[in-house]
Amino acid sequence: MGFEKVILIDAKGHLMGRLASIVAKSILTGQRMVVVRCEDINISGSFYRNKLKYLKYLRKRCATKPSRGPFHFRAPSRVFFKAVRGMIPHKTKRGMEALNRLKVFEGIPAPYDKQKRMVVPAALRVLKLRPGRRFCVLGRLSHEVGWKYQDIVKTLEEKRKAKAKVYWDNKRRLEKLHQQAEKQEAEKLEPLDAVLGLYGHA
Repeated sequence: MGFEKVILIDAKGHLMGRLASIVAKSILTGQRMVVVRCEDINISGSFYRNKLKYLKYLRKRCATKPSRGPFHFRAPSRVFFKAVRGMIPHKTKRGMEALNRLKVFEGIPAPYDKQKRMVVPAALRVLKLRPGRRFCVLGRLSHEVGWKYQDIVKTLEEKRKAKAKVYWDNKRRLEKLHQQAEKQEAEKLEPLDAVLGLYGHA
């Protein structure tokens, strides 16, 4: 990955550990990153197996005073954030500054829904998980262990997709009209194009 101002990653269909390791490396080098649609991240292994692992993790707590930690995040974005945090020396100044360069979200909130999103081929499930192997979706796992906003995020995503479809259909319609206008005016513009060609503007 080249160094850019901000890299916006659409996490849908990515394997959690692979994506987390790539993000961790990038933010340590100084790259700012935003990860959206964390609820659609995939985890290899069956849903039942992963749920048992998460329930075992929930039992790990301070015996004398549970409010001291460890803290068990239920939201998919926070689960992914903690996976990244575990790959970074987060108690050092360098690690803290690296984590400040990372933003994680469920769904695609307002400023990012109109920006170009990227995928990470090295972390895509369709490329990196053998066909036929079991996997589960982080959003479902989070919902089963206490995340309360699955339906709300789903509703907001449907609204966003509906708005995006209207925009895309309108854009395609305008492009067709532009192409038709170019064809109609092609004969009139031929002599002008020839003159422009002489000056290197072909």
